[in-house]
Amino acid sequence: VCVVLILFAIFAFATCGGYSGGLRLSVDCVNKTESNLSIDIAFAYPFRLQQVTFEVPTCEGKERQKLALTGDSSSSAEFFVTVAVFAFLYSLAATVVYIFFQNKYRENNRGPLIDFIVTVVFSFLWLVGSSAWAKGLSDVKVATDPKEVLLLMSACKQPSNKCMAVHSPVMSSLNTSVVFGFLNFILWAGNIWFVFKETGWHSSGQRYLSDPMEKHSSSYNQGGYNQDSYGSSSGYSQQASLGPSSDEFGQQSSGPASFTNQI
Repeated sequence: VCVVLILFAIFAFATCGGYSGGLRLSVDCVNKTESNLSIDIAFAYPFRLQQVTFEVPTCEGKERQKLALTGDSSSSAEFFVTVAVFAFLYSLAATVVYIFFQNKYRENNRGPLIDFIVTVVFSFLWLVGSSAWAKGLSDVKVATDPKEVLLLMSACKQPSNKCMAVHSPVMSSLNTSVVFGFLNFILWAGNIWFVFKETGWHSSGQRYLSDPMEKHSSSYNQGGYNQDSYGSSSGYSQQASLGPSSDEFGQQSSGPASFTNQI
């Protein structure tokens, strides 16, 4: 499991933290000498888009307009990458402990308890980080949409000028990072149960559940033994009470015989 966690953490921060992309626009002015058919706008992690500046023609002589992209998704992107890096480091350290220090890990139940708490914390961080980065990526896509960028240019507001997008940014690796983020959350959340079984809380809970069952079974066995004893004793009493009744019957039958002899 630790190997899978390491790989998925690497994929998460590599696809996000290593991203760099861009888009290309063209502005075709009425006066062709003022046109610019190749306006490149590059951006990268951590997506402080308000710091990405570029110059475009105004189609009004040689004057150029300096613009910048809108939005800042650096906080969500950096938080996501930070969680991925720390999850990778912890998974790597846990693998070393599991392999080479298994006895110390189980000593005094301290290792499993720490592992359980850290696993719960990372599950929560993966959920928060992936959700925040998914929202941040949505903002990045809107801010770098060529149609939105063209609306910032004053030259494109004039019908006589032709503005168009040459190519849009490729976001496939960023989409992959979000997918790996939620996959990491699923893996860490699913690992909580397996880590919990290694703690003393799980074993004490099993003892707590087994004690009432043992008491119930012992009381049932005692009740069955008493019932058997009661059955045997009652049968003996019935046999004892049956004897005297036959004697009394014999005495009652001898009564008429003595009367006959007297006659």
